[in-house]
Amino acid sequence: MLVKTYGSAVYGVDAIPITIEVNIDTGVNFFLVGLPDSAVKESQQRIEAALRNNGYKLPGKKVTINMAPADIRKEGSAYDLPLALGILSASKQAETIGIENYLIMGELSLDGGVQPIKGALPMAIQAKKEGFKGFILPKENAKEAAIVEGLDVYGVESLKDAVSILSGGNSSPVQVDINEAFEKKLDQHIFDFADVKGQENVKRALEIAAAGGHNIILIGPPGVGKTMLAKRIPTILPPLTLHEALETTKIHSVAGLLPTNISLVTSRPFRNPHHTVSDVALVGGGSNPKPGEISLAHNGILFLDELPEFKRSVLEVLRQPLEDRIVTISRAKMSVDYPSSFMLVASMNPSPSGDFYKPGESADSEFAVRRYLAKISGPLMDRIDLHIEVNPVPFEELRNRAPGESSNEIRERVVAARNIQTERYKQNDAIHNNAQLTPKLMKEYCEIDKAGETLLKNAVDKLGFSARSYARILKVSRTIADLEGSESIATNHLAEAIQYRSLDREGWLA
Repeated sequence: MLVKTYGSAVYGVDAIPITIEVNIDTGVNFFLVGLPDSAVKESQQRIEAALRNNGYKLPGKKVTINMAPADIRKEGSAYDLPLALGILSASKQAETIGIENYLIMGELSLDGGVQPIKGALPMAIQAKKEGFKGFILPKENAKEAAIVEGLDVYGVESLKDAVSILSGGNSSPVQVDINEAFEKKLDQHIFDFADVKGQENVKRALEIAAAGGHNIILIGPPGVGKTMLAKRIPTILPPLTLHEALETTKIHSVAGLLPTNISLVTSRPFRNPHHTVSDVALVGGGSNPKPGEISLAHNGILFLDELPEFKRSVLEVLRQPLEDRIVTISRAKMSVDYPSSFMLVASMNPSPSGDFYKPGESADSEFAVRRYLAKISGPLMDRIDLHIEVNPVPFEELRNRAPGESSNEIRERVVAARNIQTERYKQNDAIHNNAQLTPKLMKEYCEIDKAGETLLKNAVDKLGFSARSYARILKVSRTIADLEGSESIATNHLAEAIQYRSLDREGWLA
């Protein structure tokens, strides 16, 4: 007898339906074909034990299982459950009404328990597109998949639970309230800009970066608060939209990083990899491609502390994702894309020892400083919009007990500026903030008057800005104007943006 069940394979952040054909015929053997990897081939032993421990058995006949399409490699142990249910249905050991109407995924334990899987959300999205009635998967992943409306999602704890659902047993689909999921945020911020003493110029620069989605680097000696300031940036970013939340959740689901029984990522990611990270861990890849840190930071922040300590090869792979906001992992038989629209926040010391601001015997030589700074290439630095010097805070300001401006107050201005940008770019689905402006759109939205042209020309001639730096200045100027609610870019907006390009200037630390 021939029975078809359906599973799913995840490539990148999208899913592909997999048809599992189970045929039982005269003979004694077990064949599993369709380009399965080792984990899938080992499913025979797990399935046989799970069946026996739940009162079923592997048929003593010729069992042939084909996983189609045959040119796509099937990986992992998540196909155990659809394979087992297909065998039970084909051998008529269990009643499985309408099994072909369900997408089924789950790893089996030897006792018949069902273990969590990765990529449940993209699988559920694809199942709805393909017209499936429902999705049977592990209970731990059910809330994640139930975010998809119009699809009956059933969470099961064991093989018997799945058989019960297919045989018409009493079981209700999992329900998730999306609005409630947004209200219950995963992280209540423990940091606040109200705790920061002094550093008003730095807080202003961080507000501009958050308002326009701009990349920023903080330069200063150890102990001035660079990391402290960076960790507070998420508190002033606008909340995720539903579309952004779904995109972010898909990536974390595929990576297996979504917490158990969490349906949606509702807070912007903040990824802080150590400087020993490899290029594969940062951008993604591996023999079985997985998203890296830059994709896990999608719609959020990638914080690189002590930037010159990262290997140069690691930093150079950031250049293409920073421009294209997508990373492509190519292999001989496949090519997958991972979204990587993140805000880069970096920090660094001004010299190897960090004592640049303390001239004397302990200060580094000019040669040592230049060699240290040369670890960061010019093209990478060009892609960072704001370069901010962070100076030590005077003792009087440290002792000041008056609280500073709170994150909520700053965030209100950031959200107002982002709303302006959303309205301005509503005709272009690929543009959401000023940092993403294309050269064509810059001509339309970053026009400057004669006085601004003169100022910018003098800055380019005297300070040696590159063409990319010129574009960054215009984008930052547009954001500063948005924060003020100005439709046009004024000379003072340009002047402020120019001062945030300190690393482009010759002798910038002089």
